[in-house]
Amino acid sequence: MFGFLQKTLALLLTVILLVACGTMPSAESQSLQDTKSNAKSSLPVAYVDKELSAAPAKLPPLPYDYSALSKAIDAETMKLHHDAHHASYVNNLNDALKDFPELQKKSVEAILRDLNSVPEKIRTKVRNNAGGHLNHTIFWQIMSPDGGGEPTGELAKEINQTFGSFDAFKKEFNAAGAGRFGSGWVWLVRNGQGKLEITTTANQDSPIMEGLYPIMGNDVWEHAYYLRYRNRRPEYLTNWWNVANWAEISKRASVR
Repeated sequence: MFGFLQKTLALLLTVILLVACGTMPSAESQSLQDTKSNAKSSLPVAYVDKELSAAPAKLPPLPYDYSALSKAIDAETMKLHHDAHHASYVNNLNDALKDFPELQKKSVEAILRDLNSVPEKIRTKVRNNAGGHLNHTIFWQIMSPDGGGEPTGELAKEINQTFGSFDAFKKEFNAAGAGRFGSGWVWLVRNGQGKLEITTTANQDSPIMEGLYPIMGNDVWEHAYYLRYRNRRPEYLTNWWNVANWAEISKRASVR
């Protein structure tokens, strides 16, 4: 009996010390952590300052001419990629949502973050086409006729700290893209711990479906490069850095 009382007293003293030292999480601090997590999960993704509407989804214009990225991508590929492939994702998404006004009120990001709330009969169609619309909307922005070179400022510092050097980062990014079996994307994302990470997704899946924030991504579907590069995906990945828009990518990296 005495031994039991000693153990109980020791446990109580430990709890009191933890609370006094501020090392035991309070309900208030836990609530604050949850609020921060929820705020991060609701960040806009399509653009740094706004989400992508689904009421209805619309094809964004290219911010440059079809031939403007010829250092890496030919004009015919750009026209087909934007006017046919991206347009089809937009049209198919609108078709999937036409009988679901409550889903149309949500942003594309919100729909993809909560696919379980999408009726099962349209879930796959929404996943593929909402993802395709979001991924390509980002893709056009992070390329530029004046692109290339290396990042500067805070992003350059983060890349060096995370991957050792910019060259090491490019090598790892290219290897991940080349190794993505079949169709998909290779991404630089910010993970739940706020750190940079390279990942890939299948088909048109978005990193936000895994709680990751996409900073930059390269499309490794064959329609993105086949007319010029045929089956030489690694060559496409190497040349793509010549049009990387580091000003826009850096803006995305600063979103927290």
